[in-house]
Amino acid sequence: MKIQGPLKIGLLDRPEGPGRELHLSFTPEFRNLDLGAQGQSFRRYVAELRGQIEAIADRDDRDRRGMLIVLQIAEQLLPHIADGDMALEETIVVEIGPEAGGLSIVDLLRGDGGGCA
Repeated sequence: MKIQGPLKIGLLDRPEGPGRELHLSFTPEFRNLDLGAQGQSFRRYVAELRGQIEAIADRDDRDRRGMLIVLQIAEQLLPHIADGDMALEETIVVEIGPEAGGLSIVDLLRGDGGGCA
């Protein structure tokens, strides 16, 4: 899965045990935009990502499922980016445990089967 936009996305196996880590960081080009342009750019990214997801007809498609996770995170980040109350130079790490199975990222962030660091 290759998602173009203001985020660099990496998926790593957790070295200390089962599960994976989703690493999200903002590109230097995005960080260098002024606050208004960051908000507009990220809104456009979320809309484009939604469109790409909708274009994949197979609901069980692995790329589609991964894109949905990124979309859920991006939607939650959007108001914080638009308000300028996020440190964009930091990497966001989302820990996804093996027991997460088919849970959504919202479930993971609430603590229903995974966690967020």
